[in-house]
Amino acid sequence: MKCVVVTGSAGFIGFHVSRALLDRNETVVGVDNFNTYYYPGLKRARQEKLARSKNFVSMERDLADLNSVESLFQEFRPQIVCHLAAQAGVRYSLRNPVAYHQSNLAGFVNVIDQARRAEVERFVYASSSSVYGGNTKIPFSEDDRVDRPASLYGATKRANELIAYTYTQLWGMATIGLRLFTVYGPWGRPDMAYWSFLDRIVTGETIQVYNFGKHKRDFTYIDDIAQGVLAALSRPMNNSFELINLGNNRPVELMRFIERIEDLAGRKAVTEMVQVQPGDVLDTYADITKAREMLDFEPSVPFEAGIEKFVRWFMDHPQMIDEVRRFKKIRRQ
Repeated sequence: MKCVVVTGSAGFIGFHVSRALLDRNETVVGVDNFNTYYYPGLKRARQEKLARSKNFVSMERDLADLNSVESLFQEFRPQIVCHLAAQAGVRYSLRNPVAYHQSNLAGFVNVIDQARRAEVERFVYASSSSVYGGNTKIPFSEDDRVDRPASLYGATKRANELIAYTYTQLWGMATIGLRLFTVYGPWGRPDMAYWSFLDRIVTGETIQVYNFGKHKRDFTYIDDIAQGVLAALSRPMNNSFELINLGNNRPVELMRFIERIEDLAGRKAVTEMVQVQPGDVLDTYADITKAREMLDFEPSVPFEAGIEKFVRWFMDHPQMIDEVRRFKKIRRQ
């Protein structure tokens, strides 16, 4: 049984990865700052579910605070670090770039450097399909150019990869960056399209459909992502530095996505077609050849089934959904 530090454990992906690790009887130190980018009560609820396990330790820390990160590593001496904490969101990065510097750059350096000093066996971190920017070559391969990001968020994720490469080259540190493609599912993020679209359909509000609905996204169900992350944490690796796509490998057009939610909700959406927004990319599509070879990764949940699971969870948690709505309304005022 190993000690695994999971940063961002109260986040959507961090919660599911932590739960999967606990199911394997690992000791998990879950770290989160419970910020207000979206409703903190949702994060607290996730963390409370994890805390029911005797193998879970919850720590509230700001990873941009070096002293706080140092004390964390000194106290727990983890063997493995799974760094999933980050300031998410493409459009938000246009309005609040400082948050991305603090979390995605300063926080990342603090964590990877303390992991290096602790001589951890492996450092696995969340990168993003956003590093591919406006790449028009389909599907996206790990060998494609990634020096033209379309958003500050994507730029910070690419910076993480370059920093990890440097730590591998200088100190022989084993680092694995996972380029994640549009993750969705129960206990998801309220800022993501699948949540906001369903919520607006249920309440009768208008949905703005960017790029006139012509976007395609490689929607990937959370359980598939969690299994891919666990494989990256545990499977033998030939090289010390790796970048690996984790996606469903089956892009879905935005209008088909909306139609599926309409069917499950039993209501038609009120839509407003608008142009592509700054920072958006037209399509995402993961080449998962490398993930199949190195992680034995094979997505098992088709989009139609996965979105049904999310809608069922959404409908089964009316109090939480109402609290998220109230928080969003207050933030807009």
